[in-house]
Amino acid sequence: MDIKITKLDKENRREKIANDSELGFGRYFSNHMFLMDWELDQGWINPRIEPYHNLSLDPAAMVLHYGQEVFEGLKAYHGQDGGIYLFRPEMNFQRMNRSARRLCMPEIDPEFVIKALTDLISLDQDWIPASEGCSLYIRPTMLATEPALGVRPSTRYLFYIILCPVAAYYPEGFNPVKIYVTDKYVRAVRGGVGEAKTSGNYAASIFAAEEAHRKGFTQVLWLDAVERRYVEEVGTSNIFLLLDDELITPPLNGSILPGVTRDSVLHLARNWGMKVSERPITIDEVIETIKNGQMKEIFASGTAAIISPVGLVHYRDQEYTVSDCQTGPLANKLYNAIIDLQYAKTPDTFGWIRKIG
Repeated sequence: MDIKITKLDKENRREKIANDSELGFGRYFSNHMFLMDWELDQGWINPRIEPYHNLSLDPAAMVLHYGQEVFEGLKAYHGQDGGIYLFRPEMNFQRMNRSARRLCMPEIDPEFVIKALTDLISLDQDWIPASEGCSLYIRPTMLATEPALGVRPSTRYLFYIILCPVAAYYPEGFNPVKIYVTDKYVRAVRGGVGEAKTSGNYAASIFAAEEAHRKGFTQVLWLDAVERRYVEEVGTSNIFLLLDDELITPPLNGSILPGVTRDSVLHLARNWGMKVSERPITIDEVIETIKNGQMKEIFASGTAAIISPVGLVHYRDQEYTVSDCQTGPLANKLYNAIIDLQYAKTPDTFGWIRKIG
């Protein structure tokens, strides 16, 4: 399919934020967006790049009533050689297809979408922040647009991509955060849609997250939905625990999002010769090993924050300090290794980065 490009008139273009330190996360958007439509009898049609604009949805659009919506998050970076790079974009769009299958939505062609994304970024490349630690956040989204009431798959969908220049995800930057363990609320259950990147999962997490924020904590550590014992995710990220010399992360059991950064951490740690385990771990084991000193580090991984060290765990009215509330050496090493790859500072021996400009 040919992509039709309609450029915004220069006099109507938004000015990019001049000072990268003022970006925050998810507040500003570039001048153009990519869209295409899906019809039951035609498949994907009408791929186009247009000026950023509001969407027009019928009040009966099925996404508004039955929640058929999936999305992704990835980034573009200014490399130190002046090039523009994506980090493992094919994994994001493969994961989007898995999410789409789970919600009975059509799949996309990852390579075609990456080509469209490349064209979009080329048009708005001035919006990529130059400062290290900043990047251009990319939000692909698919939603059901058929105007109909009735619980079934839609016969129409809209896919679009918007671009957002961002600074660090957490106000703390690359410093240890405090997390709140909840055994009252749950995020997802096995057999549900926890492994899909869909809006309902995030809506379900907001109440507990707001409760944690009111108490002074950055994120929620979620436990399994059945026994409320097994560690699953922290906030919108995967969780890692360094127990003595063993790096542990919960297995992908159907209720945990298969993170791209999670996969990158596992590959890097194994490449460094570390003992790596994808195994269940209970909150009781976490607390006991923090208390006896076996727990060396805890950190989260995700596209937005990359690596987020954990300095304090709050569980059942007790607080437990990890790594003296300092960033641990492994979290620091992983963060630097991934950042150096994303900004093309080191050779890419894994084939993870894609130069697009």
